[in-house]
Parts: sequence; structure tokens; C-alpha cells
Amino acid sequence: MNGVATNSHRAIVAATGVAKARGLKVDDAIVLHDSNKLTARLLPCDAVARVAEERLRRWAEFEVGLAQRLAETDSPVAALEPRVEPGAYVRDGFVVTLWTYHEPVQSRNFAPADYAHALQRLHACMRQIHLPAPHFTDRITDAQRLVGSREQTPELLDTDRELLSSTLRNMRRVISDAGASEQLLHGEPHPGNVLRTKRGLLFIDLETCCRGPVEFDLAYVPEEVCVRYPSANRQLINECRSLMLAMIAAWRWDRNDRLPNGRREARRFLIELRAALSGVPFSTPLERWTDT
Repeated sequence: MNGVATNSHRAIVAATGVAKARGLKVDDAIVLHDSNKLTARLLPCDAVARVAEERLRRWAEFEVGLAQRLAETDSPVAALEPRVEPGAYVRDGFVVTLWTYHEPVQSRNFAPADYAHALQRLHACMRQIHLPAPHFTDRITDAQRLVGSREQTPELLDTDRELLSSTLRNMRRVISDAGASEQLLHGEPHPGNVLRTKRGLLFIDLETCCRGPVEFDLAYVPEEVCVRYPSANRQLINECRSLMLAMIAAWRWDRNDRLPNGRREARRFLIELRAALSGVPFSTPLERWTDT
């Protein structure tokens, strides 16, 4: 068994142990997603466990607290598991959070109008919440740290390293100088972080939440969704897209990144970044997106 598979098995064991210790019946676990974090459906209790390394406990606690606050505003977000006390539970080197399993509808396609409406609802609900959260520029700093470290990104070519470094630096300045109003954001509301359920579209992965202009969130969604968000600044969306592409490319080059096909995705994002900086219209199809 290789290291990744071993780690995934240990994560499932930790999730199962946490759920059982809180009175949930678990005989089986179905992995729904496994990259830098693992998500599993626990049966027969039908709860969802999200598992990360223990070093990410602070972010797990932040996500749980935010989910509790958003539930009070009837936000379109996935719900915590109601049968257990909300929390980020540490077990065997992992941190585990428990969530409601939302049965998906058959079609996995998103109607752009529904997507835009759900994101506008989420933003409106987030404006009602006063919660300390990272600034979007903190994420730029994290990406710059990776790009600046040959030890952490040993496979990144010098020309690509310079491209990412200059883009992160320039877009940070341009977007900050724009002086757009800021609020609490999802942080990565791309289609991979949206569930299509009988309750409608629900956003997941709230640990990416940050403060910034709404255009930062819109940079992650398809163009056909953005055009249905008329209050947004089009130029600022394009600048945030260049920033987003540079940040994701940097994360994919991290030697510790576990996203399947991560290096291939990193190269693709570099191609898209060069196109964006050359003024090529953003046309990434909705289904292109995966976990970032």
C-alpha cells in the first residue's frame, strides 16, 4: 500500500472513530473525495466526515464556526451534522468535522442563473455576519511564499516562477489600489465547491472564507455566471482571475500537494494565466473545475 493510500485509510479510521464516539452508527465509509483533504460518507448513519491533517485544526474550527453563523441566516451552504455537537475533533493526527449528507439530484449540470442567484444569496447572508477572517491578500502571501521557495516548489521552471511571482505582485497592487468595497467571501466558490441538491445549490468548503471584493469570488466561477451578477466590476473580475490562476498554479506546484494530476493541472493553469494576461477572454467551461 503506497503512502497516500495508507494516509487515506488512517483518515477514514479516524473519521469512523470520531463518529462512533459521538453515538453515530458506522459500518462503512464511502470516499467521496480525496486530495489534500478527505471527504467520506459514513453509513448507515448517513453523515459526511471531512478529514484533514491535525495541523489544519484552526481552519477546521473556523469552518465549523462560520457554518453555525451562516445557518442562522438561511444561507445556501451545506449543514453541519445535527445529531452531534458541532466541533473540530482531533484523533490520531487528524482533525474531523461532521456534516449533513445532502442527497444530490440526478443532473450534475448547473443553470448559470441558479448559480448566480445562489452566490448572490450567499454574499448577502455573509454581509450580515461580523466574523474575524483572513484577508484575500493573506492568500497571495501564501502563494508568494511557495513561489519564492525552490525547496517547496522544486519542479517549477525559472521562467514560470518569474511569471507567477510578477503576476502575484502586480495583481496584488492593482486590486488593492482599486479600492473596491470588501466583505466576507466564500473564497473559492467554483463548481467543485457547489452541491446540486433537492434544497437547491449549496456551497461547501467554507475554510477558504476570506475578506475582499466580491469580484475575488467571481473570478472562480464561469463567465456565464458572472454576466448574471450585474453589480460587479468587469475589469476587476478579469484582474482577480489573473490573480486566481497564479495562486492556484502556485499551490499545484507545492511538493506537498496531493491533488490527483496536480502537476498536469499546474501546467494547464500556467497556460490559462498566459492567455488571460494576453487579453484572451476567459472561457474555461464549468465542468473544467475541480478541487483547488
